[in-house]
Amino acid sequence: MATFGTSAPQRPAKRGRRRRALAFATGGLVLLAVAGTVAAIALARQGADAPPAAGPTPPVAESPVATPEPTPLTAEEQLLAGTTDPAACAVSFAGDGIADPPMLQTQGALYAALPIPARDGQVFAGWYATPEAAAAYAIPDRVNGSELVACADRRITLHGAWMSPEQNAAENARIPILMYHQFTTKPEGESGWLRGNYAYIGDFDAHMAHIASTGFYLPTWDELSAFIDGRLFLPTHSVIVTDDDADQTWFDLAAPVVAAHKVLATSFMITAYRQDAAPNPFVLRRSHTHDMHQAGENGDGRIVNWSVPEIVADMETSAGVLGVKEIMAYPFGHYNDTAKEGLRQAGWEMARTIEPGYVTIGTDKLALPTIRINYGMGLDALVGLIG
Repeated sequence: MATFGTSAPQRPAKRGRRRRALAFATGGLVLLAVAGTVAAIALARQGADAPPAAGPTPPVAESPVATPEPTPLTAEEQLLAGTTDPAACAVSFAGDGIADPPMLQTQGALYAALPIPARDGQVFAGWYATPEAAAAYAIPDRVNGSELVACADRRITLHGAWMSPEQNAAENARIPILMYHQFTTKPEGESGWLRGNYAYIGDFDAHMAHIASTGFYLPTWDELSAFIDGRLFLPTHSVIVTDDDADQTWFDLAAPVVAAHKVLATSFMITAYRQDAAPNPFVLRRSHTHDMHQAGENGDGRIVNWSVPEIVADMETSAGVLGVKEIMAYPFGHYNDTAKEGLRQAGWEMARTIEPGYVTIGTDKLALPTIRINYGMGLDALVGLIG
């Protein structure tokens, strides 16, 4: 009984251990659940903050190759690109204070309208083939409208020079304008009252050969105008060749001579009588009036008998034929103030008389003097007149 009584109290102890074990197990489960929940929350947070899972890498687009900007055309290239003329030549201008843009010229033709720059306190001394020639005022290398255009690779550069007004005045240039009329193949000359007008073609050839071979400079009319104004230097060794009337003997005999010697010459043409094209590139056609090479009411030329409007109308007609104004030659050498005013209003800048003399700085542009060449004046006579 006692043994049975002593063992009875042990049953509650077993139940207590079971309760503790169950509580422990239950707490562990709770801890595991909490830990799982915390882990899940942590993973969820990591998933929210983490970058999206990498998928397939998209192909990288290649950057297009940059097309280089075309090099801008030079002014000369622009001129050449704008013409289809295979003989075109782009002429550029260089030198101290030279700002003239390039211009197109035509190879095989005379240089046309080359610029004459202006600069305060200086006189332009011309265009030259090289900078060295420009610095030395080397006349054999001076380039103007008496020469045919020739360029390499369709381009050429001309170099300008300057001098002081004092240097220009010291040259004391006296420019002769030679005046021829008709020509003959007879050494003994022609007969009749116009005998003196006929130059023997052998003498004329000797004259042109002398001019071509002894370094004469051949000014253009725009150069002569600028020289008179004191804006352009012309050397003493200069000469201008002209013919009056454009007689058939000029075309048949004399024009081939100036072409052979490459001497610039001007033919003063009476456009009412003939309107022939220039016989070669070295001949310039200029006006001897349209129809004023006739006597007026007082026996003198029409130009000193007509009114200013009549003179203007005649000269405009002549210009319409020739396509140029610039210089004319008075018929018979007759002129007066009315004639000069008519020329001014018609747009002429210069006129040549038959009065003897040389053109100098300050000469009246509408009364240019001349050197008349008569029959019998051989080479010695010419040398005595022009050097």
